[in-house]
Amino acid sequence: MRILHTSDWHIGKRLLGRERIGEQEKVLEEIARICEEEKTDVVLVAGDVFDTYLPSAESEDLFYGMIKKIAGEDRAVIVISGNHDDNVRLSAATALCEPQGIYIYGNYGYVPRTGGKRKIRVSDAGPSHLVLEKEGEKVYFNLLPYPNEARLKESKDPNENFYDKMSRWIAAGQAANTQNLPSVFVSHLFVAGGKVSEGERSIDLGGARAVPLSLLPHADYVALGHLHRRQHFKNNVYYSGSVLQYAFDEAGAEKSVVMFDLDGEGARDIRLIPLREGMRLVRLQAAGVEAAEELLKGYTDCYIELTVYLTEPLTTAQVKSLKDANAGLVSIIPEIGGEGTSFLAEARKERSPAELFSEFYKSRFGEEPSYELRELFLSVTEEAHET
Repeated sequence: MRILHTSDWHIGKRLLGRERIGEQEKVLEEIARICEEEKTDVVLVAGDVFDTYLPSAESEDLFYGMIKKIAGEDRAVIVISGNHDDNVRLSAATALCEPQGIYIYGNYGYVPRTGGKRKIRVSDAGPSHLVLEKEGEKVYFNLLPYPNEARLKESKDPNENFYDKMSRWIAAGQAANTQNLPSVFVSHLFVAGGKVSEGERSIDLGGARAVPLSLLPHADYVALGHLHRRQHFKNNVYYSGSVLQYAFDEAGAEKSVVMFDLDGEGARDIRLIPLREGMRLVRLQAAGVEAAEELLKGYTDCYIELTVYLTEPLTTAQVKSLKDANAGLVSIIPEIGGEGTSFLAEARKERSPAELFSEFYKSRFGEEPSYELRELFLSVTEEAHET
């Protein structure tokens, strides 16, 4: 079977107030075209379909319309929930999606029906696995959606830590592969050592929630979501990355999907197919307002973060002049002269929002904030930046 791996669509996500739903539609249309051109059999969407737990009606309309288009007449699409998705809400339409060859796994025990009239059909299924068959050829999928708080608390064993839970869930997903079929593990998680971008919530990525590479199951291919930078580990472990550049530290990074063929000999011809749709993100620097205005004029059809080095604060008129120079300017960072100011600004840039919040909280209350409080803080600040 020919399989396409994508993730982190983040439908509805904005960039500092700028709507990007049009770009998201275009890039999903591009993925649909790639599926047709490459004669893809199965599409894997490894979580973070939406950007928020309560996506807009426009975002949901786009998702259901595009996922049906990607499935086409005979293609199968497997979707798992990510940390940005409401797993129950995402899975609410499974009864309608299943006849279209779309299977949504969201942590609540959904088991697709076997059989069907499509070219690629379900030959076996369980709460954490799916076997797809095409003309007698079968592939086994071990599916682990993002382990949300409700699932993490399901065990009554107080001594079972995160590592133990993940080991148990991964093993449960592998156990049903009694025929030793070619297999793919699909999950939304953070592998220790992965490169994080500014577009992800750091509270979800590090420390106790990191999964060591050694914990991942033996599979022919591991399709991961969560990290927005595409990256590859040994043993065919891939993050496909987000479909658009969602943070300025991704400026210049090429976006892509991963395509591969899988049969009894394993995964082969693994390749990246670039995604061309979507606005580029650019980081620029200039000494003074006049130089900045001239620099901005050379960058069209992109979103820009501009750092301006100044001797005094920007005036309202200067800010307007900079924005008039390029409609894609979304962020202005004034750097006012003076070693102390510059040093503090640079030091602050090196810290994540979670680190800054923890430092402030500890200075006020003499202890580290709880996980739940940090998660709430980051959720609120992220929503504030999007409005």
